[in-house]
Amino acid sequence: MIYLDYQATTPLAPEALAAMLPWLQGQHANPHSAHAPGRMAKAAVEVARDAVAALLPTGGSVSFTGGATEAINWALKGVGQGGIITLATEHAATLDTVEALARAGQAVTLLPVGMDGLVDLDAARAAIRPGTALVSAMLVNNEIGVIQPIAELAAIAHEAGALFLCDAVQGYGRMEIPPACDLIAISAHKIHGPKGIGALWIRDGVAIEPLLHGGGQEASGRSGTLSPALCAGFGAAARLAADYGDDDAAHVATLRAMACERLGADWTINGSFERRYHGNLNIRRDGLDVNRLVSELRDIAFSAGSACASGSGRSSHVLRAIGLSEVQARSSIRLGFGRYTTEEELVIAIDRIAAAAAAQRIAA
Repeated sequence: MIYLDYQATTPLAPEALAAMLPWLQGQHANPHSAHAPGRMAKAAVEVARDAVAALLPTGGSVSFTGGATEAINWALKGVGQGGIITLATEHAATLDTVEALARAGQAVTLLPVGMDGLVDLDAARAAIRPGTALVSAMLVNNEIGVIQPIAELAAIAHEAGALFLCDAVQGYGRMEIPPACDLIAISAHKIHGPKGIGALWIRDGVAIEPLLHGGGQEASGRSGTLSPALCAGFGAAARLAADYGDDDAAHVATLRAMACERLGADWTINGSFERRYHGNLNIRRDGLDVNRLVSELRDIAFSAGSACASGSGRSSHVLRAIGLSEVQARSSIRLGFGRYTTEEELVIAIDRIAAAAAAQRIAA
């Protein structure tokens, strides 16, 4: 199997698995217990917290969550009353949450994006006015990989007296996160860590209401017993990202250049080519039957859209938001690659995808 779906999830790093195993096999203490084994478990959690925080801005604290979806829900629901402004191309964790808040009477504005997938800063400036409680935007889009102007959006939010939430799930560990953010949501399994754990970074002095009520185990008020195993795996993955980030970036840039060269002129890249994370290629070919392509290439794992919307029957809201027709959106695929993708694998996969797509056109 050739795995090209890194935006959906990344392979677990061997080092992350090794960090988790002791806490799964024999060290089972609750990290919130006061006895010696509990204190040992808590120490492991805090070591992991420091490693995760090292890739985030200074002047804030990391609260572990059950994943980025929880972190985003917590931030959006925890800021209280006031308008919320976000982008039409955000992840479902954001869009579905603000839709629920709108049904409850909160003012919500969705900012459009251009054909390149990027928000218009003048439109943002016109929409973000005093009375806005929170502005939310993704650093790197999970479907088309474009990199939004987060620092500029945060500055506009602050001018209006609003907080700024950055969904950094796809960018964390791969690029610097602008320090102007007030809240940052991240996930372990997008950086070769385990599934089931994420975090919300909260700037010092920013207070939000808890999403989960109970024991208040995290200092920020988040309740729930933490898993030392998941925390340890997250921490190990973060350390790897810190140590090998430059190597990963160079490798991904090489892979992208190879992929673009082999795809040729029959394919169009969706979204900005320049302001884009190199490990994401969202591409389309006129007349492509994506379902048939996926069926014919079952030993290559790639995506027809966001894994979070798979099975919904809907075409990508992101591709529609950048102006693609329904037909064009349904003729698009997403290729995601990273640390463990070899050049040989990518060449084989690209050539087979291109050949199968060309065969469809001949058959038609």
